[in-house]
Amino acid sequence: MDPVAVPLNSEASAGDTHKQTTATLPAEVVQCLENARFLHLATCTGNVPNLSLMNYTYLPSSPFSSAPVIVMTTNPASKKMNNLLSNPNVSLLVHDCTCPSSACLSLLCASSTTANMRVSHRPPTTARRPSGGSPTRDPHRSSLAALLLNLNTSAVSSISATINGTARLLDHASEEERFYRAQHLENNTFDNEGVSFGFPPPEPAADAGADAPPTPSVQAEDGGRGCFVAGEDVRVIVVSISDVRISDWKGGVRDYVLADEGAPGAAMNGVQ
Repeated sequence: MDPVAVPLNSEASAGDTHKQTTATLPAEVVQCLENARFLHLATCTGNVPNLSLMNYTYLPSSPFSSAPVIVMTTNPASKKMNNLLSNPNVSLLVHDCTCPSSACLSLLCASSTTANMRVSHRPPTTARRPSGGSPTRDPHRSSLAALLLNLNTSAVSSISATINGTARLLDHASEEERFYRAQHLENNTFDNEGVSFGFPPPEPAADAGADAPPTPSVQAEDGGRGCFVAGEDVRVIVVSISDVRISDWKGGVRDYVLADEGAPGAAMNGVQ
């Protein structure tokens, strides 16, 4: 076991901790949202909670909102959908905490270890996010080099962010829904390097025609995009952010309340 070089500090966090009012999300939260592959969505109804692992898209602004939002999609017959209809208050958890211990680094050449360490980071998308998020892949950079770069980035971050807000189910086939669906689909369309789960794309069967349904391995490779994002029946959810709690790996906690830029008390640089 690696020795702990820095003593951990478990900070009391039952109430507001180092609370600040901000007009923009803290930079480390934005970085975390742009680097992570999935987030956890917590919904609740009748005092019964439900937790779901979700594909998502972070947008700092849009034609429909000057404030940052998080876009997700769901099956209309899902548990989370029923919960959201009765209680739109949600909590999201996203983290960028990869631990490149010496034991893990010594096993980087093993494909299984590489896959496990890459799954929580976003693979390169086919286009840059509006916020300058997931960059396109450098054709001259190897997969190992890209992985090490991700590990270095996550070592700097090493936080989790609990994001509270209100979820809104968009009207089906509305202009707003079409816009957010297109952004979400683009953000979850990755290049053909096959890095979503650390393995190369599977070879198609010799007798598979162009119209043959995808195999389970192909469906897993796209992270569920085919059925959870691009499906015709899925509904689009947009979460407006109200407050954020940042927890670091040392046990430190900071609370932020998101305010309108023009609201009283919001500083010019975003932090009061």
